[in-house]
Amino acid sequence: MKKIMIVTGGSRGIGAATARLAAQRGYAVCVNYLRDHEAARRVVGDIQQGGGSALAVAADVSVEADVVRWFKTVDAELGAVTALVNNAGINPLQGRVENIDGARLARVFAVNVIGSFLCAREAVRRMSTQHGGSGGAIVNISSAASRFGSPGEYVDYAASKAAVDTFTMGLAKEVATEGVRVNAVRPGVVYTEIHASGGESDRVERVKQFVPMQRGGQPEEIAQAVLWLLSDQASYCTGSILDVSGGR
Repeated sequence: MKKIMIVTGGSRGIGAATARLAAQRGYAVCVNYLRDHEAARRVVGDIQQGGGSALAVAADVSVEADVVRWFKTVDAELGAVTALVNNAGINPLQGRVENIDGARLARVFAVNVIGSFLCAREAVRRMSTQHGGSGGAIVNISSAASRFGSPGEYVDYAASKAAVDTFTMGLAKEVATEGVRVNAVRPGVVYTEIHASGGESDRVERVKQFVPMQRGGQPEEIAQAVLWLLSDQASYCTGSILDVSGGR
């Protein structure tokens, strides 16, 4: 069976590392992005230069019509998806709950939670044996923040990732007899651009002292865990949440 992967938020950080590694493992890859076409184009170019197959598709994961359109594009250009990595997420500016407004909450949960639901829904419709599919696997990217709550920084982001954890477990049980496995990876502090969007580009350097391994993680280390969960080596894993956080 042809291996076809969709990586949401695949133009940078963990998403880009996952897309590149997936191509090395024989996947045709759709790199989803929101605005940064050049970054997505570079990831696709790297994959194609290595002999792989890839395309970039712009879509907002929180917009249902965008998600439906983009999955149909993948159907037409690559084939039915067999692996989905729900990686797209936003990390708002650091701040206390008392200063968070409804618009911020709506956007964080729309992207981090609703986006994961919508993309998984479209994937299940194609993967599930109940819908005539041949099976597949989904990995949701959560965060260690879901366990710690991120007080004084972004409690809303942490809460959205806790929702992703629960979603992972529920969906995994729902489709367990339909050939679809659903798991999550919970990264710790990783060297990606998401910290800059939270207002502290060097956050990893500040907090790495609290990590037992005394260092931040690299996107490629998270990608390795994602690809393992998607592989046949993890064939008996579903509803699992794998911490890749340096021991924290």
